[in-house]
Amino acid sequence: MADPARDPHTSPPRAALAVEIVGLNKWFGEFHVLRDIDLTVARGERIVICGPSGSGKSTLLRCINHLEDWQSGRIVVDGIELTDDARQIVAVRRDVGMVFQQFNLFPHLTVLENCTLAPIWVRRMPKRDAEALAMKYLERVKIADQAQKYPARLSGGQQQRVAIARALCMNPNIMLFDEPTSALDPEMVKEVLDTMVALALDGITMLVVSHEMGFARQVADRMIFMDDGQILEINKPKAFFDHPLHERTRLFLQQILR
Repeated sequence: MADPARDPHTSPPRAALAVEIVGLNKWFGEFHVLRDIDLTVARGERIVICGPSGSGKSTLLRCINHLEDWQSGRIVVDGIELTDDARQIVAVRRDVGMVFQQFNLFPHLTVLENCTLAPIWVRRMPKRDAEALAMKYLERVKIADQAQKYPARLSGGQQQRVAIARALCMNPNIMLFDEPTSALDPEMVKEVLDTMVALALDGITMLVVSHEMGFARQVADRMIFMDDGQILEINKPKAFFDHPLHERTRLFLQQILR
């Protein structure tokens, strides 16, 4: 019988999968950071992953676009299995956008140039088309008026919104967010979360590592709780918050929701 704390009862059929992870294990030296991870994510699904520091959340996210290697298991993204084949990695990364804790903007490029770089060099898009696309997404994240500024002249919240626009300029099928508000001052968090809520309403597939539980309640289709490199619980948000199945989940929520 399946463990009820791990039963992904809304798992989609294989043809509808955006991400499929089977038996994933990863070590950093002697540290077993990911332990037998099994996860399926439907196209258009919004997943929020939470758990204590060091539980493997960010590492799991980074494996999905092969920013990290792993020692055993399989990851299939949009029907492409990730291996050491560089062509497969590039193909997946073209369709998977990632937003990091730190904004990772190029300081010597303007906001507009940061957003057009990948479409021009990776997708071979003409500069004029890339700029039009970039302005579309900068408008979308409500920062088009900053297009000619350099990142150092922007607030942290503005820089993170630029990072989101930059990822969207590659027209990704899947967006990965690795604690996108953790480096922000509290008053800047809301503007970034509002941007992410709007994206969620568009139906893009999203996997978000975050401790912003208000955001999770609002947008998540499923919640995932990780600890010690394992997925301990997968559940619908209401059940996750109101009636967690695992004692470790209950303790975590008691601490984070105080």
